Amino acid sequence: MKYLLDVNVLLALLFNQHEFHGRVESWVSSLQKNGRPHLATCPLTELGCVRIASGIGAFGVDVVFTKNLLQRFKQSKHISFSFIADSIGVERLPEWTKKSRQTTDGYLKALADEHGYFLATLDKGIPGAFLIP
Repeated sequence: MKYLLDVNVLLALLFNQHEFHGRVESWVSSLQKNGRPHLATCPLTELGCVRIASGIGAFGVDVVFTKNLLQRFKQSKHISFSFIADSIGVERLPEWTKKSRQTTDGYLKALADEHGYFLATLDKGIPGAFLIP
């Protein structure tokens, strides 16, 4: 199975101090028991990760540190990473996208669907997404 990582999932993987680090790390470990998991990022998830991690009071790191951390993580020998280029516009937002706070979720779900991935998230409110246990 192939998973596009939501921003919060990416942050949880990169930062031990993230409240869901253990949960996401356990999920990735369970995937590794069945071989080399295939995970993906996209422009929105990578930029969101860097923006949040380097924001005031977030994880106490800067843009360069976060960018380098993400690049090293994507070169892991235990995980296969892909980068999904942005290929959809607002016309592809799902029907359930009704409020501004749902636009990123709708976009990521549509992008994952377009490329045959599951959107891996910690958000219970995304219809059809894979909720990390």
